[in-house]
Amino acid sequence: QVQLVESGGGLVQAGGSLRLSCAASGRTFSRYAVGWFRQAPGKEREFVAAINWSGTNTYYADSVKGRFTIARDNAKNTVALQMNSLKPEDTAVYHCATGILSYSPVWDEYRYWGQGTQVTVSS
Repeated sequence: QVQLVESGGGLVQAGGSLRLSCAASGRTFSRYAVGWFRQAPGKEREFVAAINWSGTNTYYADSVKGRFTIARDNAKNTVALQMNSLKPEDTAVYHCATGILSYSPVWDEYRYWGQGTQVTVSS
């Protein structure tokens, strides 16, 4: 069993930065890939970024590539999402998810989810 808690969301102006953190409990966390997904009101949940179990491979949606960076620290059971050059269209609730051995951009393949953290980017 893995429990996830996201933090770091907030209100920021366009062009600004935020750093989201996902803290995990459970000894099996380091075995799993971790993904970040987001969901804006009235829209479907969409893939943002993912990282493999060791942190050596990362994957990004085209919409965030070059602006967002995902990284993990298995010693601390945390995964961070650094978000730079934020745009109003990045506004959403951001969730981290895990429980999958290999990366996937498909949200329902992930077994464990956090409650999410709100990111709002003003124009």
